Amino acid sequence: MRTINTINLGNLLLSLSDAVDLANTNIAQHQQRTAYIAWEICKSADVSAETTKNIFIASLLHDIGAITVEEKISLHDFENVNLSKHCLRGELLLKRIPEFVTIAAIVKNHHKEWHEWKEPLEADHVLSSQIVLLADYIERLIDRNQYILHQTKGIIEKVNSISDSIVHPKIVKYFLEYSKKEEFWLDLISPRLYSLLFHNGPLQNIEIDYLGIEDISKLFRDIIDFKSPFTATHTSGVSACAEIISKLFGLTESEIQEMKIAGNFHDLGKLVIPNSILEKADTLTREEFDIIKCHTYYSYYIINSIPGLRHIAEWAAFHHEKLDGSGYPFHCDKNNMTICSRIMAVADVFTAIAEDRPYRKGMSKSSIVKILSEMSSNKFLEPKIITLIITLTLMTMLKLSKNQLKNFTMHA
Repeated sequence: MRTINTINLGNLLLSLSDAVDLANTNIAQHQQRTAYIAWEICKSADVSAETTKNIFIASLLHDIGAITVEEKISLHDFENVNLSKHCLRGELLLKRIPEFVTIAAIVKNHHKEWHEWKEPLEADHVLSSQIVLLADYIERLIDRNQYILHQTKGIIEKVNSISDSIVHPKIVKYFLEYSKKEEFWLDLISPRLYSLLFHNGPLQNIEIDYLGIEDISKLFRDIIDFKSPFTATHTSGVSACAEIISKLFGLTESEIQEMKIAGNFHDLGKLVIPNSILEKADTLTREEFDIIKCHTYYSYYIINSIPGLRHIAEWAAFHHEKLDGSGYPFHCDKNNMTICSRIMAVADVFTAIAEDRPYRKGMSKSSIVKILSEMSSNKFLEPKIITLIITLTLMTMLKLSKNQLKNFTMHA
């Protein structure tokens, strides 16, 4: 079983940025396109490599504070909404990673208009925030149903109209210099944009190790859990549960670390699901449940696009698969589910049935044991793993000693 050494930071962030924008075809690639525009403005402005890197990352993640599908769409469509909410949420999420403190400040201020600043444009955080503001504004002006070169004149006119009020004239000038090239506009809407940013962008040569990957996985764990109060601790609970089971099952230290990452990413695809479905108090219709089913597909699709994390894609995304092949969306069975995938499936079920949901209260410990036992008997979930998780549940119910637990698991 392979383990992580390092992976490319650009590859990771481009893929995760994609996850935030998959919710609707009208906002697909919004953050990647914003990053491309900002990067080109940085070139025109001769911005330093370090500042360009921070602007690029901030652009890729600038809307992570817009938690729901509905909020993302309203922001993109210039609806009259409170712009500060998603900026402050984005800052809160990003500054939990020490290396992203500067980036968090840019995201916080990416809707702050030029006339509101009291500091000069030469200040790094002012320049950076203004570049991301303009890049975001330009991308949202694009009509995805009209040929791009037929729109450029109108877009440029609107950009000129906000010069000196919303955006500093110098930033507008830097953009106008580059916007003369048809190549810029064609690259911007090209299906090969991901590849262009990955192979040529400012993060192309930056590698991160396990600790960096785990930090970013925690960031996205928090984004997923922020999405709804009904799942506010679900992802962190699944990750912790998977870690505990992995230890009891005797996985290696590196596998246990990777299981934590897989747990943090397992519901990544839920960023695509509208909250109107996730928070529905009544039973889901067949059509609504069909939409729910896509979330694990997107978890797999996104993580599997990152070389070095493809084994984690399976561990994370197979959590609704069953050993008899009746799960979804891949209909894997016992022949193509690794032990790590089986652990994640058990961790997800255990955490889900213990939590309060819109349509029911969290189940009692005795009910949890009953349901898990039935799923083991029906060969839906791995019996050996179920034995371990039931042992942990019984330990809390009966206050078993650690020695009793150890003796029990040795014979499981």
